[in-house]
Parts: sequence; structure tokens; C-alpha cells
Amino acid sequence: MSGEIVEFLMKGPVFIIVILVVYFLSSIKVLREYERGVVFRLGRLLDKPKGPGLIFVFWPIDKIIKVDLRTVTMDVPSQDIITKDNVSCTVNAVAYFRVVDAQRAIVDVEHYMYATSQLAQTTLRSVLGQVELDELLSEREKLNIELQSILDRHTDPWGIKVSLVEMKQVDLPDEMRRALAKQAEAERLKRAKIIHADGEFQSAQKLAEAAEVLATQPNTIQLRYLQTLSDIGMNNSKTIVFPFPTELLQMVKPK
Repeated sequence: MSGEIVEFLMKGPVFIIVILVVYFLSSIKVLREYERGVVFRLGRLLDKPKGPGLIFVFWPIDKIIKVDLRTVTMDVPSQDIITKDNVSCTVNAVAYFRVVDAQRAIVDVEHYMYATSQLAQTTLRSVLGQVELDELLSEREKLNIELQSILDRHTDPWGIKVSLVEMKQVDLPDEMRRALAKQAEAERLKRAKIIHADGEFQSAQKLAEAAEVLATQPNTIQLRYLQTLSDIGMNNSKTIVFPFPTELLQMVKPK
């Protein structure tokens, strides 16, 4: 029975129909919503990329390369940086980019992922090498924007859009960490001394104002004297400090 089926299929018209059906089915491709197909027909690029959905790729005259349009998170490896003030450190970062033109990403550059990664590493070294360590540690947001702008400008001819670049970590040598700790401690001591001196200055001003009031109102000295006696009376200590008015000394005349 099977021999008769094979003999039937080997007949000319039926065999050709079967081959055509198999070829047609193998030419059907399905691309997801975030995929595009760059098709080369006899080596020449078609006008527009195909997809998403159901497409036909007629092998062997057509060759398709699928391109993912989703945002790619690329880890930029740690780079040894020498800052403008000759401080060595290690910096790593992360870059977010996506393909906006699938045809240019395939035709205009070889391995766009590898090219973007290498460009990100060299840009990180060149940009951070032009700033001082204090700026690197305190102005990361500005440096991130500058890195993103440079990368986006250089990758735009490749059909790639760099949306964000963020420095993740800055590693310093141990001796530099100790120096920064001493600097921070000195800065805190300076602020403490300034605050203390400012407090002394304000206290002196208030004492000068109080002396002016006491000089214009002599009765206030007597009130302060009575208040001091009241405070002493509330103290349970055995030692009693009795304030002696200086006016009484003026009343005592030497013989």
C-alpha cells in the first residue's frame, strides 16, 4: 500500500504540487510586535523592513535578519580613569539604547551591539578624564547627561537612539579614601568652629545690649539681685554663694 502511495506521489504534476506547497509553507515567517526583518533579495536591500506579523521570505533569493526594537540594557565594563587632577579610579556604568532604524543598524555598521559597547567604553574614559575628582563625585547628573549626548550623537548614523547613561560606581584607592576621610573631617571641624564663633559673637551682642539696658535703668540691677537670691533659696546645696552688691563698696569710705 505504501509503495502505491509513493508511486502516486512520484507522478509529475502531483510531485510538483507537493514541492510547491512545502516551499510555500517554509517561506512563511512570523515576526513579533517588537521585531523587524531586514530582507536582502539577491544581495540587494529591500526598501522597507518587514514585520510585524506574517511575512514571506522566499529562500534562497531572500535572506532575512531579525532586529529587536526593544530597549537594550548594556553594562559598560569598569574602566581605569585618570582624572584631570591626576587621581586614578575605576568607574563602571550602564547604558540604555534601542534601534530606531533597523536597516541602518544592519547595513551601516557591523555588529551594532559590539560597536555601541566599544564606543561607550571609550567615551566614558575620555569624558571622565577631563574632569577633577570632586566634580566626578558631586556632579554625576551633569556628567551622565554629557555621556548620553555624546553617545547619542555618534550612534545616530547607525539608527540607534541612546536614551540614558548612568554611572553606577566609582572605586577609589585606599589611600585616596583615607585622604578624603581626613578632608571631610577637617571640613566638619571648620564648620563647627565657625558655628561656635558665630554663637559667641551673637552672645556678645546680646550681652552688650543687656549692659546698655542696665546702664539706663539702675533699678534693674536690684531686680536681678533679688532674682539671684530667689534662685539660691531654691537650691538644696550646702554651699551658698551670696552676691555682694558693688554699690555698697562705694558707700564705704576709707578713714
